[in-house]
Amino acid sequence: MTGQPLLNKGKYLARLATTASDLDRARSLRSLCFRTEALDRDQFDDLCHHILVEDTASGALVCCFRLLLLQGGADVGRSYSAQFYELSALAAFDGPMVEMGRFCIHPDWTDPDILRVAWGAMTGFVDDNGIKMLFGCSSFAGTETEQYTDAFAMLKQKHLAPKRWLPRVKAPHVFKYAARLRRKPDAKKAMLRMPPLLRTYLMMGGWVSDHAVVDRQMNTLHVFTGLEIGAIPPARKRLLRAVAG
Repeated sequence: MTGQPLLNKGKYLARLATTASDLDRARSLRSLCFRTEALDRDQFDDLCHHILVEDTASGALVCCFRLLLLQGGADVGRSYSAQFYELSALAAFDGPMVEMGRFCIHPDWTDPDILRVAWGAMTGFVDDNGIKMLFGCSSFAGTETEQYTDAFAMLKQKHLAPKRWLPRVKAPHVFKYAARLRRKPDAKKAMLRMPPLLRTYLMMGGWVSDHAVVDRQMNTLHVFTGLEIGAIPPARKRLLRAVAG
């Protein structure tokens, strides 16, 4: 295993990818998780930092994600998310931002510590770079909305973006859940259907767009997700920094 280590915790090592081989391993894991026939790659790979989480005993890659650093809201149009969401409201955001994308955990590895180590590495990266906002697309598997009705109803009820930052519709195919859903969510069903990454964002005070993009190429439904670092509850920050070491 090579590359700059970010966090070594228990059974796992999080590090920055530094070689073409590292990036190919990340792309292979992404292809497995997103079930793409071709190797998952795009023009953003060359612009991003890539973080790998490996099992220290075997060297197996168990998790990966990529990070795009932006100087502030004026740069948000350069992000991957800007292809799918109209983000002009965020142009007024003052302070460094980072977009997290292509987050995936190997389907054969179910240890919850993997997600904790990934977020610990993210916390260190955010602190080291003075980041003020973390954002990205949080994905639900598949493109059918019915199985996620309670999850979307919960997002509408408790987690919509502040109006000053609210993304507007840009993608041709969207599910406008905030406008369409009238039901009260079943909290247990909602959390069971909520993607683990999105659950973590929400526990830290994250917020989402009022619509989901139907992305048939990636076979996902995704919502824009934002997290203002200054809004993370102090107790949650302490936990994250304890993991980050």
